[in-house]
Formats: sequence, structure tokens, C-alpha cells
Amino acid sequence: MTGVPASAAGGSSSARRTGPRGTSGAAQEPVGRTNPGSAVERVAAERAATDRGTTDQGTTDRGTTGRGSAERGSTEGGAAGRGGKIAAAAVNQASVWNVANLLTMLRLLLVPAFVALMLGNGGYDPAWRSFAWAAFAIAMITDLFDGHLARTYNLVTDFGKIADPIADKAIMGAALICLSALGDLPWWVTAVILGRELGITVLRFVVIRYGVIPASRGGKLKTLTQGIAVGMYVLALTGPLATLRFWVMAAAVVLTVATGLDYVKQAIVLRRRGIAERRAALKETEA
Repeated sequence: MTGVPASAAGGSSSARRTGPRGTSGAAQEPVGRTNPGSAVERVAAERAATDRGTTDQGTTDRGTTGRGSAERGSTEGGAAGRGGKIAAAAVNQASVWNVANLLTMLRLLLVPAFVALMLGNGGYDPAWRSFAWAAFAIAMITDLFDGHLARTYNLVTDFGKIADPIADKAIMGAALICLSALGDLPWWVTAVILGRELGITVLRFVVIRYGVIPASRGGKLKTLTQGIAVGMYVLALTGPLATLRFWVMAAAVVLTVATGLDYVKQAIVLRRRGIAERRAALKETEA
């Protein structure tokens, strides 16, 4: 029996068995060949990185867009704010032409008309004096209504605050000066009334930094009495009415002086209180 030694046969068989496995193992990881699984992972990673970059770019674009929108919104808001201010200024300017201010303007226009009528035909014509009284009466009545309308319907304006007291004093001063110039009223009465009116007006502006002096009932009564007395002097009255107007004017002068002194007292108290409050505030700040 010509036999091949078992070891050789086994070795040959083993070699044959090992060879395919070795070859298979070598085939599993050949040199220079890419693993399909690794390639897929790298492609997926690259795609994910690309997506993240696109997302980051989109986020940046959205952020830029958001900032642009915010800037446009800020610009538009600023423009809208300026437009609102311009519109508000236009409304305030238009509000000057309200009923209360128109009545005040009418009173100012009545002043030269009153003077012309009062001095017409020498200043002693009863007919001309009657027309002058009508102009004076209209001016005094509108004085009662314009302030009431402004406060009731919120028509108070800077123009009204300045023009209203000017119109009041202008018509009253014109009447008093005309009466004194014509010899119907002593000059000292005109000086007392006008001096008090101008003095209190200046006093109000002096103490306005400390507060406002409110109008008193005495002041309103004084204004009413002055209007009645001056109106009676404008008319060419004779007899008992002429005597009556003397006493009405005397009452007006007394009220003028008394209320003037009261305003001075209020101004002094208001100023002292304001100074004391400022000193107290200064001490608290230093402490």
C-alpha cells in the first residue's frame, strides 16, 4: 500500500482548508480597498456637516434679516413718532381757533371800536355814548363766557392764557382813560384801578415760581362792580341814576383796594412757603 503519511495528508488537507480561509481573510480587508460601511458613514457625516453649515448660514441670514427688520422698525417707529409730534403740533395750532379764543379776539377788536364811539362827536353825544356802552357791555359779557367755555370744554390754550387778561385790562383801561379825559371821572380813580390791576398782574408773574394765586370771590365781585360802575359812567345819566353811579363806583374802588391788599398778602405767604419748602428739600439732599 503505497500510502501517503497521515501527517502529510493531513497537512495537505489542512493547508487546503487554511488556504481558502486565509485567502478569504485577506479578501475581507485588502490593501487600498474602501470599506463600504465606512464610506457610507463618511458620506453621511459630510452630508450632515453640509446641512449644519446650511442651517447655520440660514440662522445667520435670519439673524441679519431680523436685525434689518428691527432697524427698519426702529426707523419707521422714529418716523412715526416724528409724524405724531408734527400731527399733535398741528392739532394744538388748530385748537387756537376755538370759541373761547374767538370771543377773546372779539374783545380785543372791540377796544378801538369802543374808543372811537366814546369820543365820537366830541364825546358828549348821548347817542354815541349809548353805542359805546353797547360795545363795552358786549366786551364784559364775552369776558364772562370765554373763560367758562374754555374750562368746561377743555379749550384752554397758551394764547388764551395770555390774551384773555390783556383783553380784560385793555377794555377797562380804555373806558377809564376816556372817562377821565372827558372829565366824567377823577383821574385818581383811574390811577387806583389801573395801578392795582397792573400791579397784581406783575405780582402774579413774580411769585409764579412758588405757585399760582387763585382768583377769590372778592376779586370776582370787584370785577363785576367795576363793570357796572364804568358802564353807568359811559352812559349819559342824569338825576338819581347819576348819584347812584357815584356810589357804585365808590364801592368798586373800595373792593379794588381791598382785594389788591389780599392778593399781596397771599403772594407773601406763597413766597415764604415756597422758600421754606426749597430749604427743606436742600437739607434733605445734603443729608
